[in-house]
Amino acid sequence: MRQVRVLIVDDSRSARSLIRALLESTEEIEVCGEASNGREAVALNLSLCPDIITMDLRMPEMDGIHAIASIMAQRAVPILVLSDVADAHNAMAAVACGALEAAPKPTLDEGASLAKRVRMLARIPVIRHIRHGGTLARPDPTPLSIMPSTSAASGFEPSDRIASAGAWGGRVVAIVSSTGGPQALARLLPALPANFPAPILIAQHISDGFAAAMADWLDELCALRVAIACDDEPIVPGRVYLADASTHMTLGAGGRIRLVQRAETDIYRPSCDRLLTSLAERCGRDAIGVILTGMGRDGALGISNIAQAGGLTIAQDEASSVIYGMNREAILAGGVQWILPLDLIAGELMMLTRAPMHAEDSSRA
Repeated sequence: MRQVRVLIVDDSRSARSLIRALLESTEEIEVCGEASNGREAVALNLSLCPDIITMDLRMPEMDGIHAIASIMAQRAVPILVLSDVADAHNAMAAVACGALEAAPKPTLDEGASLAKRVRMLARIPVIRHIRHGGTLARPDPTPLSIMPSTSAASGFEPSDRIASAGAWGGRVVAIVSSTGGPQALARLLPALPANFPAPILIAQHISDGFAAAMADWLDELCALRVAIACDDEPIVPGRVYLADASTHMTLGAGGRIRLVQRAETDIYRPSCDRLLTSLAERCGRDAIGVILTGMGRDGALGISNIAQAGGLTIAQDEASSVIYGMNREAILAGGVQWILPLDLIAGELMMLTRAPMHAEDSSRA
């Protein structure tokens, strides 16, 4: 099997040495070069043609954000930002410029997890792009495609509001995503108006310490208010509640956020399945689940649970996904009713949340 060729970019020699040692602990990775600033990184990306770059942000001559923008405009390559948690806001700016993910700088005992992440990200095809309004420029969406599941085959039949939804008795939207999710959310959420008539709960796989910066970044892009969810917080329409990776966000009784302590053995943080399943249990037919791009299968079970409870489910299509993984698993499991390009999901959410709440009043097919 061909080795993954990595370019390490960091102004600290000791940091570069540690990252090199961690990556080269596996035979599947070759460190093809090192750069001590962004300007060197741009040049080495062209001459060495690495499969992936690990990028620091605060560097002399050219910082990581400007280097990422130049790299993505010249020879696009997967980029993993390795940054101090204190610099999380700049890490989100780097994601907006084209980096795939941001993570804290690794420690001595994190070699296996770093190598696994690098191997996975190196396989993702990326495109040259320019910045556009703080989000990524993407190809035109593919035409609308719909895959009705068994529960949706007879058409749209929204339910009555159910008492178990608590103080907020209307529809509740849950959006889940992983790799490529921040970029997708930065496209989807700004397309929703400030008077969006439902609460939105989001579980995005993210490294510890970066969720608050992501919430601030999305809040600046959106007409909706975006913030980290707090335990026992009541949900209200027009607000976006983002899960922090330190706990798992669920919807509890009374239409209130319930944060569940995570275990060290939990693979996905925060859990998409837990959020979606809690909506299925609490909201039933008033639940709307959306699964976006991401690696793995977290969310597939939760989406199926919403469909089985009579709720509505949407998956991002393959053509507009950075990774067609989580959404693909949900589709294969049979729980997805609509498969849509990213740029059409916001419009579909507007139609679904503004449709009549009572089945007898609905004429939507």
